[in-house]
Amino acid sequence: MQEYDLIIIGGGPAGLAAAVSAKEQGIDNILIIERDNQLGGILNQCIHNGFGLHTFKEELTGPEYSQRFIDKVIDLKIEYKLSTMVLDVNDNKQVTAVNTVDGILELHAKAIILAMGCRERPRGALNIPGARCAGIYTAGTAQKYVNVEGLMPGTEVVILGSGDIGLIMARRMTLEGAKVKACVELMPHSSGLKRNIVQCLDDFDIPLKLSTTITNIHGHDRLEGVTIAKVDEHRKPIKGTEEYIACDTLLLSVGLLPENELSRKANVTLNKVTGGPVVDESMQTSIPGIFTCGNVLHVHDLVDNVTTESYTAGRNAADSIKGIYHAGKIIDVFATAGVRYTVPSTINPENIGNGIDVRFRVGEVHKAAYISVYFDDVREMHLKKKILTPGEMESIKLTKAIFDKYNDCKKITIKVEKE
Repeated sequence: MQEYDLIIIGGGPAGLAAAVSAKEQGIDNILIIERDNQLGGILNQCIHNGFGLHTFKEELTGPEYSQRFIDKVIDLKIEYKLSTMVLDVNDNKQVTAVNTVDGILELHAKAIILAMGCRERPRGALNIPGARCAGIYTAGTAQKYVNVEGLMPGTEVVILGSGDIGLIMARRMTLEGAKVKACVELMPHSSGLKRNIVQCLDDFDIPLKLSTTITNIHGHDRLEGVTIAKVDEHRKPIKGTEEYIACDTLLLSVGLLPENELSRKANVTLNKVTGGPVVDESMQTSIPGIFTCGNVLHVHDLVDNVTTESYTAGRNAADSIKGIYHAGKIIDVFATAGVRYTVPSTINPENIGNGIDVRFRVGEVHKAAYISVYFDDVREMHLKKKILTPGEMESIKLTKAIFDKYNDCKKITIKVEKE
């Protein structure tokens, strides 16, 4: 059994930032385990710019952003293993992994950080009727084909779903010479960032069809076309609104799922809304000494927020290894009235320093609304927002001074209010 102070599962932007943070806090015996053959995670195929504006105060591509942290990991001499698959993690912080060089690895750590990222929802989860022909890809798979492998999935494209990867691939496929005929979204609003709708659809005259879904897939060996239809308020297709679109490629951008099989094996409690672990203010899960960050915790829209969260996880994992913990009362954080979830779910004010960022998403579009924060039954914050959308993560800063003001608080409630 090999012993480490800290094992980080996942060598993407979350795992790399957490490793750097822990190392800078004086933890030397660190191991990063990555199943791919290189560090960097999903950012290696995200060759568009727009990364790093908050973290580095400049605009970078995905590979440039991840390389900044890869360089830090190498400079700090943090150990990592590539092409290594973690098979099991348990609540005693034992890790079983395998690769072709070492064979089976039995590892133990004083602390673990889960940073496995997320995966795309596949066609099998959608129950779309029709042929099971070639030409149907998740948007991320198509992105890897185009940006990494140099392959074109097709020339006439329809995109189902308006997540950020799908929107970005609409632009990418257009720039590579394909004709993107439509982006079809089941909901009455897009699930992607507003800037991506403008830059990836509007700028290229690609139609976004809201409250619309695919009702049939046509083709034998290769996709030949899809039938789309409008949906009602119950998301059921409306007869008589069908439209046939000829295409040879269908890209699916229908949501991301945190990759938490290992979290379940470790008996980590998961949030039913996010699919990721329930965490406290330190990014610690329900299992002491097991922390988490990034898209395995909840799906982010900005990698800069992943980095901030991962710094927190790394710093607090380091404190855990050193035996540093400030005991104090636990305040539950509740999401209600339009707010779907919060991260964290509990807060110990003794462990937040000068303050803490609480991140959350709303369940539907709200215009001219307020985000209200209640300490017990007292409304402490009432922030006006022009628009709130499910596609954009929201964040509020709760300072130490506020917690001192409500010293006897037992619960914090975050909600959407109209006035």
